[in-house]
Amino acid sequence: MTPRELDAAGIHEPALRAAYTACRRLNARHGKTYFLATRLLPVEKRPAVHALYGFARWADDIVDDLDSAATPDERAHALHRLQEILDDGLRGGACTEPVIRSLVHTAAVHDIDHRHFADFMTSMRSDLTVTGYASYQELGRYMYGSAAVIGLQMLPVLGTEGPQDEAAPYAAALGVAFQLTNFLRDVGEDLDRGRLYLPADLLAAHGVDRDYLEWSRATGRSDVRITRAMQAAAAHNRGVYRDALPGLALLAPRSRPCVRTAFILYSRILDAIEDDGYAVLHRRAVVPRLNRAAVALDGLVRALATRAGAGAGHTSPARTATSAAPAPETLARPVREEVA
Repeated sequence: MTPRELDAAGIHEPALRAAYTACRRLNARHGKTYFLATRLLPVEKRPAVHALYGFARWADDIVDDLDSAATPDERAHALHRLQEILDDGLRGGACTEPVIRSLVHTAAVHDIDHRHFADFMTSMRSDLTVTGYASYQELGRYMYGSAAVIGLQMLPVLGTEGPQDEAAPYAAALGVAFQLTNFLRDVGEDLDRGRLYLPADLLAAHGVDRDYLEWSRATGRSDVRITRAMQAAAAHNRGVYRDALPGLALLAPRSRPCVRTAFILYSRILDAIEDDGYAVLHRRAVVPRLNRAAVALDGLVRALATRAGAGAGHTSPARTATSAAPAPETLARPVREEVA
């Protein structure tokens, strides 16, 4: 964390400053897209976002790290220990662990509902035992804790033009949209972990099952049925992005460029998957660096313009028009007809 960001957020105690700095380093190393978008936030908001993401990253690494030799029992123990440290910190206990210390401070400053952290941990624990999902409805229950609550945690930090309750469903939907994109991009790696986040009924509708995906992963071979299943998953994902889109206009103006940029960057991952022929079982689709840079530059211009307007005493009307949100065609390609 830079001294400027910490000073702007009113974080002066040395140990707490060091804790937030550790979260920022974690995010810069592991969450390139997310970190890039966060740079567009007003400086005083960035430490809290790094704390929230740092905690989520830590828990996720306990469950998912392919480079770790930890056994399932060891992962379960580590997750249980994390839960104990979190619960103690949220109850006001002394905490020396940097990520939890930052999270507890952020939750207190921004009045974040502690239930969101409990729901998140519930989903993380399920990853230790649940290896697949029958339908999007079943997957949705998992994603409420693993993704939707991330959007709900972020909302008090980002700020809204009106009541948070109005923006909350869109924030939750955007968290789900981001995670669905990750699921599709990482389906091969997740199979290596023994898990599959593409619903069985979606696969079956295209003549595919888990065994066939594992065969494709192992042999490097594919066929049109797998491609069509991946196309259908991408189409569903784009629909969730459309559901989340109106929420951009409900955010505080100074936060919109950041979230808009994340929205576009994650949508472009779907574009990259499409451009690569939906070969997600065999390689990870990557958004070209120049493409990411162009999106980030546009976000920076918007962020600077918003801050200049705020400095001049300009205030946006509270939800009087949706023009503050970018048009759908500027954010993601139109959803193509789903292949039956």
